[in-house]
Amino acid sequence: MLKRFNKILLMIALLVGVSANQAFAADNNKTEEGINEKFGLPIVVYGESLSDSQKQEVKEALGVTDSSQVEEITANGDDLVKYIEGEDRNARMFSSAKITRKEKGEGLVIERATPGNITQVTDEMYANALLTAGVEDAVVEVASPIKVSGHSALVGIYKAYEVSGEKLDTVRMEVANDELNLATKLAEKEGMNQEKVSELLTEIKKDIAEQNPATKEEVEQIVEEKLKDLKIELSPEDRQLLIDLFNKMKDLDINFDNVKQQLEDITSTLQDKLDTVSEDSKGFIQSILDFFKNLFESIANLFK
Repeated sequence: MLKRFNKILLMIALLVGVSANQAFAADNNKTEEGINEKFGLPIVVYGESLSDSQKQEVKEALGVTDSSQVEEITANGDDLVKYIEGEDRNARMFSSAKITRKEKGEGLVIERATPGNITQVTDEMYANALLTAGVEDAVVEVASPIKVSGHSALVGIYKAYEVSGEKLDTVRMEVANDELNLATKLAEKEGMNQEKVSELLTEIKKDIAEQNPATKEEVEQIVEEKLKDLKIELSPEDRQLLIDLFNKMKDLDINFDNVKQQLEDITSTLQDKLDTVSEDSKGFIQSILDFFKNLFESIANLFK
């Protein structure tokens, strides 16, 4: 019986080893792209509060193996108050980002390189806010060595664009900050989650793009219709915050036709995630039952 038990342990160890090697290989099987000379080097922005060891962690997370192949800058408290009105100059900043600009039409791709440490802002929330701010056609990777909300990553991204010579519109950045703050606030409400909030914001933007509302009343109608379509219940105060946000957005110089495909891409990604969550919740219970069934069968076989 002892020999059989040792064999089982050996098989488990082998399976774990194979799985780990496959995961490691998949993570390191990334093809490096050449530098697009039209846009220059990718820009990496580090939060000022990072220690030397934390900065190295961030470099590894963002795939920075050769500092000569990127332009490295630091975002500090002065940048925070410059780009986000009402923030504290003395706030600690750990969120960092790598921005690689792409050709027109390639779209905006967001990736949290350390998703476990970016606790409030999702890829879709970043994408929505950055499109509002005027950031298009780029790969944006966000990382932090410790758990943070993720809001200050916007500061680094804004600074990167200014350093690259493409200054973003101040008013659009302010509205983007408002949007991100509201998104994370709504995600904490009962009956809501990050994906549902992102879906709501994206769908409202798509309707604004299609309908081009001229008045606040028309914006209010779009918001109310989307809340009803998505079966989302909000307090009158939160509804008003949404209406006020999109009324500001309506008055911005945003060519929604240019970002319409990117909004469609966000919608598609969100739907995949929502479907996955639904399927996972069904499969989770079955996986537990299967685990115990197989465990009991293995134990019974030991005594045969």
